[in-house]
Amino acid sequence: MSYQAPIRDMSFILNDVLGLGGLDFPDVERDLIEAVLEESGKFAGNVLAPLNWSGDREGCRLEADGVKTAKGFAQAYQQFVEGGWASLAASPEYGGQGLPLSVAVAAQEMWNAANISFGLCPILSQGTIEALTAHGSDELKERYLSKLISGEWTGTMNLTEPQAGSDLNALKAKAVPNDDGSYAITGTKIYITYGDHDMAENIVHLVLARLPDAPAGTKGISLFLVPKYLVNEDGSLGARNDATCIGVEEKLGIHASPTCVMAYGEKGGAKGWLVGQENRGLACMFTMMNNARLLVGTQGVALAERAFQHALAYATDRKQGRAPGTSAPKGEMSPIIEHPDVRRTLMTMKSLTEAARMICYATGVALDRAHVGADQADKEFGKTRADLLTPIAKAFSSDIAVEVASMGIQIHGGMGFIEETGAAQYLRDARILPIYEGTNGIQAIDLVSRKLPLGNGDVVAVLIGEMRETAKKAQTSNHADFAEMGQALDDAINHLEEATAYMIAKLKDDTSDVLAGATPYQRLFGTVAGGHYLIRAALTASDAASHGDQFIAARLSTARFFAGNMLPLSAGLSAAARSGAGNLFALDEAALAS
Repeated sequence: MSYQAPIRDMSFILNDVLGLGGLDFPDVERDLIEAVLEESGKFAGNVLAPLNWSGDREGCRLEADGVKTAKGFAQAYQQFVEGGWASLAASPEYGGQGLPLSVAVAAQEMWNAANISFGLCPILSQGTIEALTAHGSDELKERYLSKLISGEWTGTMNLTEPQAGSDLNALKAKAVPNDDGSYAITGTKIYITYGDHDMAENIVHLVLARLPDAPAGTKGISLFLVPKYLVNEDGSLGARNDATCIGVEEKLGIHASPTCVMAYGEKGGAKGWLVGQENRGLACMFTMMNNARLLVGTQGVALAERAFQHALAYATDRKQGRAPGTSAPKGEMSPIIEHPDVRRTLMTMKSLTEAARMICYATGVALDRAHVGADQADKEFGKTRADLLTPIAKAFSSDIAVEVASMGIQIHGGMGFIEETGAAQYLRDARILPIYEGTNGIQAIDLVSRKLPLGNGDVVAVLIGEMRETAKKAQTSNHADFAEMGQALDDAINHLEEATAYMIAKLKDDTSDVLAGATPYQRLFGTVAGGHYLIRAALTASDAASHGDQFIAARLSTARFFAGNMLPLSAGLSAAARSGAGNLFALDEAALAS
């Protein structure tokens, strides 16, 4: 099935709801943003979407001379580079276009909705660019950034190892200084997305490793840049480095994206260069990881949108039974979209997707504010808002991607379980997202233990205050539907405030209770934030008649559905978040098995 990018919704959210147009980006006007989104949507729909199904069927393979991607991927990537898509938000100093990050986030949504296996590659490159820009030496920036920004070279992130999983304390890869200022890197890394491929002429790996005298634990990890091909003084490619893909993982989904086992130093040591300070690699890598966490959340939005479009098309065409008040002629079956339960499922898919989109875009706009805010206080506001929203954007959006894709299969009935309809691929592809870039359990821990205490609790209090303003504006509206939505949001905020106060208080004396409730708290926060943004969008649309009756009605109906069907879940989520750790450990290991 084809993919149609929701460009009007994207532009409306960025410009009208979240206020991107009020930020100081030189020469970046609304018309330019909409033109970029329009062309990005065309590239997604016309070039990437047709390769999604075939790429899933063919996958990628490891041959003697490296990894080969599915048919058409290398050619599509060349079009991606030639179109300048890799450089949207990068610094003009090294050839970037200097557009807002939030616009690049919207573009990433389109590419990943069209073909997530393809879209993963630019995400890793963007994170490499962020880390190198923030922490690389001038020499490394001069040698690598322009090629990464153009997309001629791609980037990767090498964290985990077979024995480590998410526990970076257990990393064993080594880095030994060479006489020329470089380091000899040895070790094995697993789950390296696009660790090797045939789409670009060079790959720049960012690798975590330990120096010989490094302290134990995460305090002894350094970050190194290790290229697939060494780069000569004049910028040309030199000899092949001692960095090799020795295996490609067989995965549940994203079959066309090579997930590599990388071996460094099998011939004596891969040559690498220190990024940032010794033993400060984790801080450098978090620059890359925070970027990736937002974009993984955006991938969740992307797959939810694609699954919804697929399900909506099927529900419109498929006829079965006769629905109450059906429009079908007498004696004929109704399109299943007319059945109330199918319509409820579709509205759940649509409202969750739009809520997640606005949370991710709000995070992107906050990061833009951190970069170009009016003054230092404004920039700090943007940074702390992004810090708070990032784990929510990543976890809420990736969780709902799995749920929405599963609902899409349900809409198809038995045909959804058959691969040829394509509905199953979205669920298979989405399932990795809650695991990527720190599992969603880790995101929940980060939210409750590190983000809620920001500014002594002021950062979260300010956002909740904004939610209250949205609820009040809706409650005082002359429109009855808005008043009901405002009351539902106000009630949900009460549950969020109750759980937030519990978390902050418990952090001081019983962190086990906090960690036990972190995941339901995270879902609670995402749900209430999603309701806030959806109602805010409906209010914004209704204030501007120029949007048109159908567009306004869609915003209003989606917000009303979310308020009536999703926000009431906040009571149960708040209770679960505050239930403590006691019941989790009531059974010992033996009793769990009985």
